[in-house]
This record gives sequence, structure tokens and C-alpha cells, in this order.
Amino acid sequence: MRGVLSHGAYLPYRRLDRATIAAVAGAGGGTGTRTVAGFDEDSTTMAVEAGRLALRTAPPGVDAGRLLFSTVTPAYVDKTNAAAIHAALRLDRSAPALDVGGAVRSAAGALRLALDGGPPTLVTAADVRTGLPGSADEAGGGDGAAAVLVGDEDDGPLVAELIGAGAATEEFLDRWRTPGDVRSKQWEERFGELHYVALGEAAWAEALSATGLEAGQVDRVVVAATHGRAAKALGRRLGVAPDAVADDLAATVGMTGAAHPALLLSSLLEAAEPGQVLALVVLADGADVLLFRTTDAIVDRRPVRPVAAQVAAGGPIDYGAFLRWRGMLTAEPPRRPEPARVSASAAARNGDWKFGFVANRDDTGDVVLPPAPGEGHQQVPMADATGVVVTSTIDRLAYSPSPPIVFAVVDFDGGGRLPVELTDVDADGLTAGDRVELTFRRLSTADGIANYFWKVRPARLADHPRQEATA
Repeated sequence: MRGVLSHGAYLPYRRLDRATIAAVAGAGGGTGTRTVAGFDEDSTTMAVEAGRLALRTAPPGVDAGRLLFSTVTPAYVDKTNAAAIHAALRLDRSAPALDVGGAVRSAAGALRLALDGGPPTLVTAADVRTGLPGSADEAGGGDGAAAVLVGDEDDGPLVAELIGAGAATEEFLDRWRTPGDVRSKQWEERFGELHYVALGEAAWAEALSATGLEAGQVDRVVVAATHGRAAKALGRRLGVAPDAVADDLAATVGMTGAAHPALLLSSLLEAAEPGQVLALVVLADGADVLLFRTTDAIVDRRPVRPVAAQVAAGGPIDYGAFLRWRGMLTAEPPRRPEPARVSASAAARNGDWKFGFVANRDDTGDVVLPPAPGEGHQQVPMADATGVVVTSTIDRLAYSPSPPIVFAVVDFDGGGRLPVELTDVDADGLTAGDRVELTFRRLSTADGIANYFWKVRPARLADHPRQEATA
């Protein structure tokens, strides 16, 4: 039997109130909020955060033997983005890291590929969604990431086993974006709705037939769709109880593109009880349906940071800053030299430190950050370490796409001190003694090369303790 070993989702800290859009853009907006990736986040960094959360609750001794990454907004083309995720998660060198991207449906395809068989596979997906100012995509989109560790029951106790699947494919023009464009275009909504509902019904019937279940035996179903009207219409035609259709997070998060199927699956699983039948329906260039049955292991393998907790923990961003971060509003750049291009050879020599945040111990047993050169030092992985701010300063002169920069000297629990940049914090929102945690971010971009490294952010969310399984 194959299914889900563990899962996790990541939502960026910032939230845009949709009601603030129309006053500036003259149109668009609406009610609710959408998640906004920070100026130093992209699909790669968010996938790292989701992957870290999924691996924290993996069965003991289970490592990902394969990494798949899906996104519509890659940091690179002609270069594998999954390789940086692989490095940051410190996966074994023998584990292949592959991009499966280009379209939203690719994420559902990556999940189905992992569920078909093979080694334990970490399926990651992330997207930064945007649109022209005042557009429906701008307001209705959302940024985020999710990760699902898929394997066999021989790899460890499954939290949910796959019991059936269905799919339907048909070529029709609904949503498209040519390479290099900053926004997608969409055909008339009624046309897309007509096709998606028919495809969704066909895939739903196939999945139910594979399991021998009736629609009324499905406890919870969630629809992840690039077409909001089609999602609502299909939800009413699945034959399940109205209260069985779960929240698609459109009002609080937005549609997170390639990340949305795994994000909604993680949200379903975190609230499920043993023995429930859960359905994930994906409408994107066709339809995919996955049916899972939860197991007793779901009780003691809850995600350490549930989606619901992350939704409630966001902080506001004003619309002007959102437009600047998205490149929709050109602001005066800092009057300082721009960052230099990253050295490929230096990055390769220091990969454990740059991507994995691995320190070492010196001969006295002290943790050394950055790691001291030389052979024989004990490696100390630090990416999951927390610490406390000793002192901080605000730099209003250094180059940054979102000045000012907040720096702090941090003492890490268990040893090690490092001056490091803060993120997800306002300039006046930090004091000595505050608790912080590490997060993988993009320091800068020069000559098209993303300079990835680690920053710290306020530790606003405590990890939920893992519960003991009950009989």
C-alpha cells in the first residue's frame, strides 16, 4: 500500500488586504486577504520551508530517496531549481532532484508520479502568484508552498493510504502565459466552467469506481482549481453532503497555483481523524482526483505548524510595498553599489554552510559559526536551531530592495553566535531578548543568479507537540 508518510505547508508571513487595492488601482480588490511572499522569497525558498516542515514529522529513519519540485514561477530555467532545495534539506547525494513544472497541473502530476511507486519521495510545490494591478488574478492569487512525503507502508506507518484515483484530460484554451510574461491571461469564464465541470465529474466517477465507494461515503473533499467558478459548480455536483466540502482557503490565502493541491491536502489531513475518506480534486488543464483513507498514525503525526495556525499568524503589508516587491511599481533604488554576482566556485566549496547551515565544533567543543576551515571538525547541523537576539541595529544605507535592513547578533541555543539579517519584521519590531528561528531566503540577485542563504525571523509560531497515538 502506498500513501502519505508526512506532510507540511508553508505560508509566508505577509498578508494583503484586498480592500486596499481598488483605492490605488482603480479596480479589483474585494474582501478577505491573500498571502504575499517576502521580497527575499521565491518558489525555491518557500519549497525549502515546506519541505523542512514535512520532514520534521517523517517516520524515524525515513529519508527522501527522491525529490520532485513543481512550480509555475521558477527562479531559473535551463537550471534545476530542485537542486537548491535538495541542498538546503541536506538530502543524500544519491537522491535525484527533479523539476516537474511549467503548468499548475504539473504539481498534481508529480504527486501522482510519487504515488505510483519508487523510493520515499518528497513532493514539493510552490508558487508566487501575481497579476496586473487591479486584476482578478492579483487579488485572488496567493503565495505559498507545500510538501508531501510519499512512500510505501514498508517505509513507515502511513498517515493516509491511497485507495483510488481518477483523471480526465482534454485540450482546451482556458488559462495561458507565454515565457517571459509577468501575468497569465484567461478565456471567458463560462467556457472554462463548461469544460472543467464535465472533466471533474468524469474523474470523480472513475476514482469512486476504483474504490467501490459511493459519493456519500466520502467524509471530506476539497477542490483545488485555477477556475473559481468551476470549483464551486463542481462541488455542488459531487454528491457529497454540503458540509463535506472543505474550505479552499480562497478568502484567507488565495489560489497558490502549483502549491494549491498539496496545500489543501495538508489542510485536510491536519484536521482529519483515523478511518476517514478524504478526496482531493484538482482542476487545471483537466481533472485529477485522489482518494485517501486516513490511518491511526495520523493522530501522532500531525504537522508541527498546521495551515490553520499559519493563516492566523500573518502580518499586514500595504499595497504599495506589494507592488514594489512584485516589480509592478518602479521605485528609486538605493544609492549604493548593487550586490556582486555570486561566485559559483566559492558556493560549491561552502555548500554545507551556504545551503544547509552546517556549523562545526572546534577542539574545545564550542560551536563555530561560520564553520572553521580544516579537517576533522565535527559537523553541527543548525538549520532547525532557535536562538535569542543579543543586540540589533537598523542599516538604512546598505543596498536592499526593501530597506532598511535589520541586523542582529544571535546566540543560538546549544552554542554559537552569529551576526545575521532579520526578515519578516518591521524596523522597530525587534528588541534584545526576542526569540528567533532560521529561514532559507534569497539575499540578493545579480546577473540573474540568486544568492541563497539563511536569515532569522521572529519565532512567532511555536511548533505543535506531536501527540501520542491512541488505540
